[in-house]
Amino acid sequence: MSDPIQAIQEMRSGADESYQHEREGIKHEIFVGMATCEIAAGSREAMKVFNDAIESGELKDARVSRKGCAGRCNVEPTVEIVTGGKSYRYIKVTPEKASEIVQKHLIGGEVITEWLQGEYGSEKPESDNLHNRSYGRFGDLPVFGKQLRIALRNCGIIDPENIDEYIHHRGYEALAEVLKNFKPADVIEKVKESGLRGRGGAGFPTGLKWDITAKFQDEEMYVICNADEGDPGAFMDRSTIEGDPHSVLEGMLIGAYAIGASNGIIYIRAEYPLAIKRLEIAIGQAKERGLLGKNILGSGFSFDIELRLGAGAFVCGEETALIHSIEGRRGMPKPRPPYPSESGVFGKPTLINNVETWSNIPAVLLDGTEWFSTVGTEKSKGTKVFALAGRVYNTGLVEVPMGTTLREMVYDIGGGIPDDKEFKAVQTGGPSGGCLPESYLDTKIDYDSLAAAGSIMGSGGMIVMDETSCMVDVAKFFLEFTQDESCGKCTPCREGTKRMLEILTRITEGKGRAGDIEKLERLGTMIQKASLCGLGQSAPNPVLSTIKNFRDEYVEHIEEKKCRAGVCSALLGYSINDNCVGCGACKKACPVDAISGEKKGKHVIDQDKCIKCGQCYEVCKFGAVDRG
Repeated sequence: MSDPIQAIQEMRSGADESYQHEREGIKHEIFVGMATCEIAAGSREAMKVFNDAIESGELKDARVSRKGCAGRCNVEPTVEIVTGGKSYRYIKVTPEKASEIVQKHLIGGEVITEWLQGEYGSEKPESDNLHNRSYGRFGDLPVFGKQLRIALRNCGIIDPENIDEYIHHRGYEALAEVLKNFKPADVIEKVKESGLRGRGGAGFPTGLKWDITAKFQDEEMYVICNADEGDPGAFMDRSTIEGDPHSVLEGMLIGAYAIGASNGIIYIRAEYPLAIKRLEIAIGQAKERGLLGKNILGSGFSFDIELRLGAGAFVCGEETALIHSIEGRRGMPKPRPPYPSESGVFGKPTLINNVETWSNIPAVLLDGTEWFSTVGTEKSKGTKVFALAGRVYNTGLVEVPMGTTLREMVYDIGGGIPDDKEFKAVQTGGPSGGCLPESYLDTKIDYDSLAAAGSIMGSGGMIVMDETSCMVDVAKFFLEFTQDESCGKCTPCREGTKRMLEILTRITEGKGRAGDIEKLERLGTMIQKASLCGLGQSAPNPVLSTIKNFRDEYVEHIEEKKCRAGVCSALLGYSINDNCVGCGACKKACPVDAISGEKKGKHVIDQDKCIKCGQCYEVCKFGAVDRG
């Protein structure tokens, strides 16, 4: 048997040589964000400007590389320039801005400070620990200062389509260490010691799941990565895969060795073409280097990974429905036990973890379980990745230590609420989570604290709302999603969510009746108790949490036929006040000719004709249209 550590050291030596060779004579390194979000914002066009300048000879001694998402969705496309021992991060880089960066900064030596996100002293990490790798490059901006990037350690740092860059950043060293120095049971014990819990939503202890699965030995066993990310507003798994696919593969390899599996499957929705492409590239590269396939690193351990594409059904994020889909059947949950650990894919013992869990594994083992267990809270160790969205300045992908408060997420990392609006609620856990008001902002982000507050961790969606959000409408939005995505197998979820949605729709249309709130509570409690799977059991959470925390808004909708946020159009009325100067903008915008009046004279809205579309309110520049 060969020495796996020696083999990976030789690979790293070759990767380091390649890394240095590619940079010989290079004065300017240009890193362009090429994740899905960055490309959608125009990064491909900006990258072409830099490449064209190099190819034409206009820009000399420069090199352009792609990188994954660094997490700053609100300022994309982002371009990082590393030159003269400093790192400059430019934001919202259009092709026109890219041309000026070439001329002024890269050729002229003049930093364009008004386009900078930050300027930092070095691209080198302070130590060789995986979890410290991003800090020299990202600096100490508030949006990054309270983050600790473990799962996202390489995202925005490496070229995700270049295995040498992953190996240069200590990639596959944890696998080599495990193959040489650990028995499978030792690996499981280490993961147990770390306190890592599954990041897919339920928070089941990862080491315990591995231990249970390992006890059901079979000639054929499976390891699955659940990359079926279906929550509205969630993009954690997609961004992780697009930015660092090899960390997921390495985590799966370690898990497979620990339980004795030789078959791996990554189940990912077909709606993620770039993530799929980068996984295919990464799998191909790993096979070429002997990191996947037979006799990995000469250790005698064999394991291979294939991709299975899902059609986008939300329910296939539930593990038994996911297994049915892999087997070619309709994705529907089934009762447990038996659990997948005993009888999973094709009836064989199966270990399932999600993308974030797998990407944590190499760092946990290489940096030390003792260190990892010191991060977070007593019962929730490590960090959690969130897709922070909604009404905050800094939207994007963030990773924070467990125990960080919601207030820190919203105001320190998120930058607060734009347009001088008041904070109203934060929703965690996706469509299965709860909406928490301002009084809960000091709640710690961990499994137990969020559950006690009436929400859940979920897979990592976090949506911030301000005073312009109607909480009845928010509950209706999430229930529309879960009701539409219900697989229909069990009656409580199929029929119960439909009845709840009918009541909510009635309320938002001004047809709410006395007793509707109590009926929603009874139905929600019944669905939680009687539904077959976790998705059905958690479907009423947005409704029940908004009733608990914003009951007065429900009462206003039902009794006063009023929507204080001005969202529910059926409850709104429009009128023109004395600020009207007779410009005629509202009259032109009205689609049903409900507004009349002479030029330069006060206009009037015919309430019988008005369809409450709000166009008059939107176009008036004088504050002459009242809504309420």
